[in-house]
Amino acid sequence: MKNKFIPCLVLVLTFVLPVQSQNDVNLFDFWKFYTDAENVMYKSSCNLAFEQLREREATIAQLHTKSDYLTRQETVKDKLLKLIGPFPEKTPLNSRVTGVIRKQDYRVEKVIFESIPGYYVTAALFIPEKRKGKAPAVIYASGHTTNGFRSETYQHIIINLVKKGFVVLAFDPVGQGERLQYFDEKKGKSRFGPTAEHSYPGAQCYISGYSPTKYFIWDGIRCVDYLLTRKEVDPQRIGMTGRSGGGTQTAFTAAVDDRILAAAPECFITRMKYVLKSIGPQDAEQNLVHMISEGLDHADLLEVRAPRPGLMITTTRDFFSIQGARETFNEVKHFYQALGEGELINMVEDDDVHASTKKNREAMYAFFQKYLDNPGSPADLEVEIFEEKKLQVTETGQLATSVKGETLYSLNRKIVKNQNAKLKLYRSSEDFDEHMIKVSHEAKQLSGFKYPESFGKALFSGRYVRGEYILEKYLVPGSGETMLPAALFMPVEKRNNEVVLLLDERGMEQAAHKDSLLINSMLQQGYSVLLFDVPGIGSLGPGYLRGDAYIDNTSFNQWFAGILTNKSIVGMRAEDILRIMHFIKTDFGEFEVISALASGATGSELLHAAVFDTSIQKVGLIQPFISFADIALIREYSPAFIPSTVAGAIEKYDLPDLMAALCPRKVLIINPLSGNGDPAGDHETLCYLTYPNIVFTQKGVKDNFNHCVVEEGQPVSNQIIEWLK
Repeated sequence: MKNKFIPCLVLVLTFVLPVQSQNDVNLFDFWKFYTDAENVMYKSSCNLAFEQLREREATIAQLHTKSDYLTRQETVKDKLLKLIGPFPEKTPLNSRVTGVIRKQDYRVEKVIFESIPGYYVTAALFIPEKRKGKAPAVIYASGHTTNGFRSETYQHIIINLVKKGFVVLAFDPVGQGERLQYFDEKKGKSRFGPTAEHSYPGAQCYISGYSPTKYFIWDGIRCVDYLLTRKEVDPQRIGMTGRSGGGTQTAFTAAVDDRILAAAPECFITRMKYVLKSIGPQDAEQNLVHMISEGLDHADLLEVRAPRPGLMITTTRDFFSIQGARETFNEVKHFYQALGEGELINMVEDDDVHASTKKNREAMYAFFQKYLDNPGSPADLEVEIFEEKKLQVTETGQLATSVKGETLYSLNRKIVKNQNAKLKLYRSSEDFDEHMIKVSHEAKQLSGFKYPESFGKALFSGRYVRGEYILEKYLVPGSGETMLPAALFMPVEKRNNEVVLLLDERGMEQAAHKDSLLINSMLQQGYSVLLFDVPGIGSLGPGYLRGDAYIDNTSFNQWFAGILTNKSIVGMRAEDILRIMHFIKTDFGEFEVISALASGATGSELLHAAVFDTSIQKVGLIQPFISFADIALIREYSPAFIPSTVAGAIEKYDLPDLMAALCPRKVLIINPLSGNGDPAGDHETLCYLTYPNIVFTQKGVKDNFNHCVVEEGQPVSNQIIEWLK
């Protein structure tokens, strides 16, 4: 959403910063060694992941006996269920057939059922007409196609299976086919593609503390439940397959539902280290919260099933690395062999891109024919494909315009409301000081923040001496191999003992010129000003990785990397803010007071850092969003806020708790924003700022907590200067 109130910070004054060529705060044009600086955030996440994955490999290497492998299997089962989160209660499917298509040797029943009350699944049941008793069944999960199982590629596979005597249940994953969540009636399509249809609401699930994977798996589990209601199906002979996103659903669902005897995920299984080194973390449902930090990889999704039959279907030029697939297969094969059933796991590969090939299809048919006890020819047949509309289940072709019902957003919204209620209860029932101790602890744990164990020496990088001020440039050692660019403006005369740190979501180079009025005003009053960038911001980002969920110039996938490793972007940036703090305190002892301003979404990072280190004596936020929960409660939120949120925070703390924790320090909030990026209304401001207001009032320092609205086109410098005094 476009912000309506953007303070005007650039005016002509007698005391002005020189033009850009004379006032260059860029450091990486000179320090060529650090020209990959824009990728430091993602690479930091990857390096942590690689370390965690090496620990997993070391654990696997310690397995020797059958008992070792069985113990590992139980451990993985427990971890998977914990990371997925509790499944919903099983409720009546309320299934109904909305239409039937009859062909010469099979029929298609168009089906709709409720995976969760009011949460509808559209599907088609393909039933061979010539059957001897109960038939084996295969669940087909579609990959990332807008039209779901109606895709010609998927229909070809489905119809081949039914012609070979399998009952096939093909269903639409949420966000695909007739289950589009952001369907625009006027345009006749979603505002997003399939991956963003998953990741956009999926991010709200992460804010609540769990992956949307849970709902994808649950749909698969309920598909099994539906098959068990059908007299045509043998409950002991159920398999599942799917390509790409369907391979994801197959792998995860079969890992937790023992009723699926045979599973054949296609074009998905690899190794996470190669995913991170190539395409990056994929859309939301492919990533469990803390999956890597908890020592899990793709191989575990297959090993947890052992010794039930499995087939990895791969291609050599897939964007899911074939090297990773081969390494995973070798590990899984060894796992099965340790249990005495090595022949039950197999892999087929063909030389192609991320696609379905004839060789691979025939291997999959043969796999199900063997292990679901349905012998016959595995030859891939030419079949007649249905027109897409003929397989339409609902009257309008979209649940959104026919039966409506629940979405990922609406399901999660109920959870967020409950979490909000619990948080309010904590605030009211606990002693303030006790609550603040818990808030600080939870913020560190959930963000992955760790106080830096050591600090390197800053690299002095040049000085400009002007008539009114001095500008010095530094590279400050950050986390890992990161070097944080910093530019310190100091008045030549009437310099006081206070420095103001300024973190701008647009980056320090933009701030140096777009916010020159604000900087000038502070310099005129004797304050020194330090501009700096943190990973992902300005010259340190956003980097090359956009990922498959790049929405409104924001890479959700980079945020997912932090969720996988339990090291959030917020935690990473908070650590580096404290590194900047250490630099100022050790290299410039003349500054007795350190204040900090953040512009935009980075207010979240500054709040965390200020709670973790009391050296920041004043905290000012310009156009911040003011609540994690607010983002999850709004259907169409601003993607730009996502990197600055902490997954799982809102049941334990929210940004207002961090504001309250700063008491009795001075806090200023200017033009707060709603979760959709628009100016927060009076009701929202009252709702989210009430708690810190109450705390500051009860502690007898009411005047230390202030918020104000500056009209559009007006500068914010006056309010900030007055606040600093």
